[in-house]
Amino acid sequence: MSVIRETDLPGIGRKFLIDTEEGDRFIVILHEDGKRELFCPSPEDPEELMSVMTLTDTEARQLGGIVGGMNYQPTALEKVEHTLDQLSIEWYKLKKGMKAIGRSIGDLKIRENTGTIVIAAIETSHKQTVSPGPEYVLAEGMTLVVAGERQNIQTLKRMLEAGEA
Repeated sequence: MSVIRETDLPGIGRKFLIDTEEGDRFIVILHEDGKRELFCPSPEDPEELMSVMTLTDTEARQLGGIVGGMNYQPTALEKVEHTLDQLSIEWYKLKKGMKAIGRSIGDLKIRENTGTIVIAAIETSHKQTVSPGPEYVLAEGMTLVVAGERQNIQTLKRMLEAGEA
């Protein structure tokens, strides 16, 4: 469970410090005028904060609805919904100690062993690789965007932890 700490900022508003289960940290400052500022630690120096974005009250509420799971269904997808009802797309962060770290997608035979595909890899430096090939080596802290049936994604997660199918 994430930890959220609140601090009053007299004359400014309130600060929320959020530590997530994944070990990420970010700060939201809610100003008395409704403006919100989001900050995260700098990749170079975790003690230094970088401004991520500033939102108006309306924008913050819209973002909150999206993050909170507000339903959105483009009309173009209504026609193909029945063909995608088994498809799941997940973001999965590689944690310290996972046996798949340092191994390539091809070496692990991810597609063959799990029936899933890696759509993208997001490195800790925020570099994004779309459709990484079999030679792509997995690293600690990176996030994989994977697609497949739910049970196959669970198999992939177990494989990444154990380093084998």
